[in-house]
Amino acid sequence: MKLYNTLYKDFEDLYVGYSAVAIILSTCLGAAAAMVILMNGHDFIQMFQLFLVVAVCMTYMVTVLAQLKPKFVFNTLIFSLLLSALLLIINVVMRY
Repeated sequence: MKLYNTLYKDFEDLYVGYSAVAIILSTCLGAAAAMVILMNGHDFIQMFQLFLVVAVCMTYMVTVLAQLKPKFVFNTLIFSLLLSALLLIINVVMRY
């Protein structure tokens, strides 16, 4: 919890800069996850995973553009990065 509070405090202090960098990070990680998901096929499960990745990454972008509270934006960023990384790892393991 101390790490979360430290990262959040830093994010809140430099909200505009970190939001811009985090959009790039979330988009790149989401794109990599989408690529690997689609490399595993086009079944319903892959399409659902693709939907999740795109929806969560876009939700983060919307929270930044809507200028919501920094706490909500930060939590959405963490969720976006964790989900994209998790689905990326799962699909890489399934592929190879």
